[in-house]
Amino acid sequence: MEISQFEIEGLVLVRPQVFRDPRGYFIETYQAERFRKVGILDTFVQDNQSCSTQGTLRGLHFQVGQAQAKLVRVVLGEVFDVAVDLRRGSPTYGRWQGVHLSDQNHYQFYVPKGFAHGFQVVSERAVFAYKCSDYYAPECERGLIWNDTDLSIKWPLRPTQISEKDANWPTLAQLNLD
Repeated sequence: MEISQFEIEGLVLVRPQVFRDPRGYFIETYQAERFRKVGILDTFVQDNQSCSTQGTLRGLHFQVGQAQAKLVRVVLGEVFDVAVDLRRGSPTYGRWQGVHLSDQNHYQFYVPKGFAHGFQVVSERAVFAYKCSDYYAPECERGLIWNDTDLSIKWPLRPTQISEKDANWPTLAQLNLD
């Protein structure tokens, strides 16, 4: 597996080894010891999966008080995945990183605690899977508006589907991290 890090400390792109033959392919998507060797030390306790259509935008989500690190990947299709640094005192606070994840490149994106996370479906349909380091806690759920002009995230498509909740999160300037 190959690892790439970004200017925003803590974010990691994982390129797993893909074994192909006439039957298709095989990928080891998670192996705790290998991930620990590259600095991903979280114990993951919950797996989630969603299926969405082209243009759907989910996020930008995070939890306070019960923060979650996430290891995300795409099982079918392609998404543009985004993490926004919300760590107080971070030199990259308010900066974002985007990556394309697909069933063709098999990349995984590690998003540590302290980041808002979201994605937009680029392909006709996408199945998105991710591991979380803590359980979903509705009372701890928060969000950041996807189209905050201070963030200027370069989403690849105009959103066609977005939940009412995701359409009404605060901007970074209005954000309460408590």
